[in-house]
Amino acid sequence: DEKGNFVVIGYINKKEPGSSKIVSKWGGAIVSTSSVTPQLGDTREYDIIKEFNPLDIDQNIDRVLWTLPYPIPNCNYDMNFCPQQKPYTSKRDSYPLHLAPIPDARSIDGRKIKKPIMLSEWLKASGKLKLEEVSSSKEVNFTVECSGLIPNALYTVMVLRQNDLNPELKTRPGVLGIPNVFITNQLGEGYHQATLIDPFNDKNRIINVIVLFMSSQMSYGGAIGHFGLGGDIHAVLKLKKPSFFEF
Repeated sequence: DEKGNFVVIGYINKKEPGSSKIVSKWGGAIVSTSSVTPQLGDTREYDIIKEFNPLDIDQNIDRVLWTLPYPIPNCNYDMNFCPQQKPYTSKRDSYPLHLAPIPDARSIDGRKIKKPIMLSEWLKASGKLKLEEVSSSKEVNFTVECSGLIPNALYTVMVLRQNDLNPELKTRPGVLGIPNVFITNQLGEGYHQATLIDPFNDKNRIINVIVLFMSSQMSYGGAIGHFGLGGDIHAVLKLKKPSFFEF
């Protein structure tokens, strides 16, 4: 948000009442950057300013959403999301999402997103994911259908693989097909389809699919973005836990 706090929708780390045990439960919270940053793979309690219900779009928690500054605060994921990502020594300010820098853009070019993007608007997003086996060579077709997104905006779809968050065998998160982007219509509806070969192999299988808003309004080919999660790519939809192990 404008004060630099994280707006978190996902697993919230906090101590159980009357206990020192830290538990992770799905929800929403405004989290301070004063939170202790653990090593990748460890868990620490968040410094929570306020909790909210991500399913309640009418609650009194609304605020303008901003990008994270660069270097990204509280970051323990010391790897590049793409080979050409900006070095972690680079610096960039935080911007309201609707005013985030778009390389080479001019005022005369007609920027489509002109008003602030609010948390209440963000919470309206929903999606459906469909998987189909298309051949005996382990090809799988992924179809993503979304609604309630920001109208006339660019989104990308990424996949998280089993080793992407493994501190010992860390790999680079990738995209769901190339091109890996779609543009929503005036109603905030979007569609994406891609076919991948052997996505559920045991060496590094896909465990999640994530839809990301692109505040840079750019596609990065075979990569996700240049400034990392919260910098120029912003997660909107994902599965609540690692999935697809039945395949």
